[in-house]
Amino acid sequence: MTDTHAPMPGTEPALSNDDLDELDALLDDLRSRAEEIPQWEFCDGFLTALVCTRRPIAPAEYLPMLLDDGGPMELSADGDALPRLPAFQDDAQQARFVELWTRRWNEVARQLDEQVETLEDDRAFQPEVMDMRGAIACLPEEERAEMEGQDIPSFGQVWALGFMFAVENWPEEWAAPRDKEAAQWLDGALDHIVALTEDDTGRAEHNMYAEDGPPSVSEDRLEVFGEAVWATYDLRQLWKSMGPRIESVRRGDTPGRNDPCSCGSGKKYKKCCGS
Repeated sequence: MTDTHAPMPGTEPALSNDDLDELDALLDDLRSRAEEIPQWEFCDGFLTALVCTRRPIAPAEYLPMLLDDGGPMELSADGDALPRLPAFQDDAQQARFVELWTRRWNEVARQLDEQVETLEDDRAFQPEVMDMRGAIACLPEEERAEMEGQDIPSFGQVWALGFMFAVENWPEEWAAPRDKEAAQWLDGALDHIVALTEDDTGRAEHNMYAEDGPPSVSEDRLEVFGEAVWATYDLRQLWKSMGPRIESVRRGDTPGRNDPCSCGSGKKYKKCCGS
């Protein structure tokens, strides 16, 4: 079954390490022309939230929000082609970014739809997160000294901030449902992701960048990260089970039988649309 949230259907392979390096290079290039272009980890959190969002959101609506801090773009007349964002050098560069983005989107959707019992399962969802503190701790002493005093994000923090950025920009799609149990389910899942946006202040015991590297991540942080990953499963299934929000239809007042018909014919309602 095709995922109704995906920007386009497909069975593309998962992103390789080379593909991820290419995405990083693309984002670096975009920063030469546009401010506030986020890191890929933030983008991956943003993408994951969109995969889990109640309403399918089009690239023309979300890509300007992510890459140009602008409003929704107008689609072409046929509704298929995405106009080029100013940050991209040319159409070919944007097309390549969208291709890689779509492959990651479909990979995330497939992973979140798998029935897994443990996150150690190869089929389980794996957020693109980076242990920056662990990476810096593995640098030579002189290079570490250059980073001293800088605010280095905690493990998973940037990913969670990207996720919540999407939630906050489409609040109507993340509003609590009327069903009390579903609303509690939604709040609980979002609480786990919000917890991951906080700083890791626990005692460092693990290094997620290198197995033999200096400790940089606390045990509590790993538990919070795992709960956030499971929360994405809950959110995906919640909105898939409920479907898109249905807007209430407001009907105008029906004219009386002897009133002029609202269609503008000049006849009485009972002899026109009310007959």
